[in-house]
Amino acid sequence: MPQNLKQLQSLIKELYGKKDSSRGIEGTFMWFMEEVGELSAALREKNHQALVLEFADVLAWLATLANIAGVDLEDAVKLKYGTGCPGCAKSPCVCNPNEKP
Repeated sequence: MPQNLKQLQSLIKELYGKKDSSRGIEGTFMWFMEEVGELSAALREKNHQALVLEFADVLAWLATLANIAGVDLEDAVKLKYGTGCPGCAKSPCVCNPNEKP
């Protein structure tokens, strides 16, 4: 079982890398968006089991997109959020709640 984003990304690449590469980024992005839609439906239905599975699917497809694009998700998260909120640089965030940080 993966313990961090790097391990998750590696697992997804091992499981699906060949298929993902042949599908390409555009085709993979469409699958990712379909999973986001399914997550949206599970959120509306308030079905916890469906919600758990859809979160896993969205995360797996995000890892797939990152693999195809050559992005290390763990490094990306550290770069963006490693020193606090990207908007106010505080942890926890103190940005205006009506603004996207």
